[in-house]
This record gives sequence, C-alpha cells and structure tokens, in this order.
Amino acid sequence: MLKPLKKLNAWLHLWLGLASGIVVVILGITGCILVFEQELRSLSSPWLHVEKPAKGAYLPPSALYQEVKKALPEKEIRSVWYHGPERTAHFSLNSDSMVYVNPYTAEIVAMVDHEDFFHEIDEGHRHLWLPPDIGRPIVGWATFIFFILLVTGLILWWPKNLKKSNVDKSFKVKWSAKFKRVNYDLHNVLGFYSMLLALLMAITGLIMSFSWFNKSMYRLTGGDNNQPQPKEEVFEPSKLPMLGQVDKVWRKVQDEIAVDNKDQIIVSFPDHEDDPIYACTDMVNGHWRDLYFKQSDLSFTNRTKERTMDLPFADKVRKLNFTLHVGAFAGLFSKIIYFIASLICASLPITGFYIWWGKKKKSEKKSSKPKLTAVN
Repeated sequence: MLKPLKKLNAWLHLWLGLASGIVVVILGITGCILVFEQELRSLSSPWLHVEKPAKGAYLPPSALYQEVKKALPEKEIRSVWYHGPERTAHFSLNSDSMVYVNPYTAEIVAMVDHEDFFHEIDEGHRHLWLPPDIGRPIVGWATFIFFILLVTGLILWWPKNLKKSNVDKSFKVKWSAKFKRVNYDLHNVLGFYSMLLALLMAITGLIMSFSWFNKSMYRLTGGDNNQPQPKEEVFEPSKLPMLGQVDKVWRKVQDEIAVDNKDQIIVSFPDHEDDPIYACTDMVNGHWRDLYFKQSDLSFTNRTKERTMDLPFADKVRKLNFTLHVGAFAGLFSKIIYFIASLICASLPITGFYIWWGKKKKSEKKSSKPKLTAVN
C-alpha cells in the first residue's frame, strides 16, 4: 500500500476508534451477558421450573387462560408460551408483567415484572438506555464504525514481511514483555483472532439497525427487494368460541405442523372474531417459524412462513440473522465462542486507547525536552 494510504488508514483507525470506543465497550459487555441470558435466567429464576407428573400432559391453552383470567380479571391476556417439559408456561399480559403457570395443573406459580435485570441489559445493548429514537441510531452508526475499524485494523495488523519476528508479533502475545508491549499484543493479536466473529456480529447488527443495509444484504445474497407484498386479507368473523379455536390451533401445530421441539409453542388469544390466531413453533437455536390461522376455518393466512430450512437462500439468511448475531446456531459451544469474541471486542477500544495514550505521552516528553545548543 502506498504511504499516504497507509497514513490515512491509520488515521481512520485511530480517530474512528476514539469516537466510537465507549459505545463499543457497552455493546461488547452487554453482549457477553445476553449470550447466556437463557442459561442465567434458568439458574436464577426458580419459577421457570416445575415437576412433570409421571403421567402428566399439558393442559390446553383454554384451561390455563381461564385460571389466569379468574385471578387477574382486569388484565388483557395476549398469548401463552409453552416452554417444554419441566418448565412453566408464561402468559404475556397487557402490562409489563408476565404470569408463570404450571402447564400440568394450571396453578399460578409467579407474577414477574418484565423489566428485570436482563431487560435492562437488553435496553443498553439496543439503545444505550436512551430513548429508542435517539439511542438506536447511535448504536447503529457505532456498529458501522466498528465494521470499518475491523477492516482498517486488519490492514494495520498485516505483517510487513514474512520474517519470523513479524509473524510472531502478529500471531502471539509476548506475555514476558512489559505491560505496554503485552497491551499492544492483546489489541493486535486478539483483534485478529476474533476478526471473523466480530465481522459477523457487526454485519448482523447492521442488518437489524438499518433497512438500507438489510435490503442491500438481501439483494447481495440473491433476494429480490421488489417482489410483490402479500395482499391484505379480509377475514370472516368466526362463529365458534375463540378459546376452542385456539386449542385446536395448539393441537394442530403439535400434531401436524411442528418438526422441532414440538412441545415448545406460543399461541395467541385474538381480541376480535376476525383476527387471525398466531402460533410460533420450530423454535431451535434462536430461530423459529411464524404461523397465522384464520379463526373461521383454521386455514393459513398468507402471512404464514415456511420452515426456515425450506426458504430460499436469501430469505434463510435473513431469517437466521438473529441467531447468527447472538451465537445460538450451535448451542452452548457457539455461545461460549461468542462470549469470548464479544469480550475481546469490548477490550479493543480500551487497549487501543492505551496504545494511543502511550504514544501521546511519549511525543509530549520528546517535545518538552530542552534543546542543547553548541557553545563556541
């Protein structure tokens, strides 16, 4: 690379890093926590667990609904989520609380505030605890800057030649050196090793942040942004009881539609006789399938999605964006790798700042030294 381009690359890496550093640290640390949100919740929330009876079977949504409605008549019940064997089901209400119910007995186990510790961490990760209209663009553009930093950082990292000393400096941390050198190696070497996952986190984050980036990636993977949208449907009001239709949808999904984790299902309770019944199934490793049923005859509406594995490539990539962002695609193994990568991402602005600060102090010392003049 030509010398002026090298200087420009180094200048961009420095000042963009200083500009976005605090946001990147917050996103990295909150990301570390959110990677293991479900595991941490399971350990810290006893109301998530129930004992399954020897011959126990789930009660249908209507039975659970009636018990919750009896206990909380003033609340509007939106949906129920069955989480699987030996787990409570939870109801989403019209407030910021959730009700956890034993799915085998309909006993109410707990009522929990939605705005808990993990909700606050998620708020920080999504919009820095600021109003969403302000915080989300900041997070989006900081992520875009981080993407540029990864590219400029790779250029800076690239060994000038293939001498062993240069190669070692690029791939190994010299733990026996002074702190200043160890800090440089932590920034340089760990930044390289986390590069691919950091790029994946940044790209998937940008897809969620900006519609223009989402559309660009969709087109890049072979999708067509100009395909016609599904026509708006008008549904006939159902003459059958809503709860009975919800139960039928729940059974139909389990018996005929679900492929993965058949006992983990979300089903909604519509407000009106002509509203579709929503169901969510095939929840595995951070992705799922959305289903919409007409109340009148339980046929699919045109909003119903195919299974993730049956989608065209571009739609599959878009559908898997969330699981790729949070590292859930290979279970616990990928979550551990993502945790480490996210922790490294959070450390890069700190180690980078220390490198810049050290060079700044060094240049100040040089400029402050008195110049010696020759005496004749």
